[in-house]
Amino acid sequence: MAFAQETPPVQKPVIRVAVEGAYPPFNQIDPATNELQGFEVDLLKRLCEVMETSCELVQHEWDGIIKGLINREYDAIMSSLEITERRQKRIVFSDPYYRIPAVFIGSKETKLGEVTPQALAGKKIGTIERSDHETYLRTFYPNSEIALYAKADEASLDLLVGRLDAVFGDELLLSKFLKSREGECCHVLGDAPADPAYRREVYGIGLRKEDEALRERFNRAIAQVKADGTYDQIRAKYFSFDIK
Repeated sequence: MAFAQETPPVQKPVIRVAVEGAYPPFNQIDPATNELQGFEVDLLKRLCEVMETSCELVQHEWDGIIKGLINREYDAIMSSLEITERRQKRIVFSDPYYRIPAVFIGSKETKLGEVTPQALAGKKIGTIERSDHETYLRTFYPNSEIALYAKADEASLDLLVGRLDAVFGDELLLSKFLKSREGECCHVLGDAPADPAYRREVYGIGLRKEDEALRERFNRAIAQVKADGTYDQIRAKYFSFDIK
């Protein structure tokens, strides 16, 4: 009697993706399981489901992570790699999968939305020195006094005691202060105005220049998870504000 031969299961192509594992809540090592976890890890798993492929996470320290990609130690980097002109000379990026908004925070006595250069003229604004935020303020807020700090926490504490009228910085850092006991004094006054626009930090998946087909697959998957709502479900586990 002849028996039908079983068809071997189709092996999904494996994409090896480098993750640092030291930048919570985006990526970190779970001390209990010693496995990678975080926003980027959860999002990557969903992207791989959409692409109908298997993804293997490769933990790699930050130093040399782009060199490892170029040397084909893995196929992609998804580890809060900011899209910059300098990096684009070496590699290509997917479409951005997250952005960090720039916001003004201030006392709850200050009305929401009063963050234009005109509204903050004569006011003292704190920000981190040698940052894009400082450059933005010096360019577009010439009638405000700019106070510079080494750390966002230092600026926030001066806001708390009334030495500043506002603090300008990325929402990720400033939201930590607002969630603290000290931060009960204050709230987000508003995002950086649309005009003059602030160039927000944007982050994408890093890929080799010759891997255009893989780049397009990631781009389609990123678009799909944003459209079908799963992106926001994952984001809400880690952030209280929109980072699309």
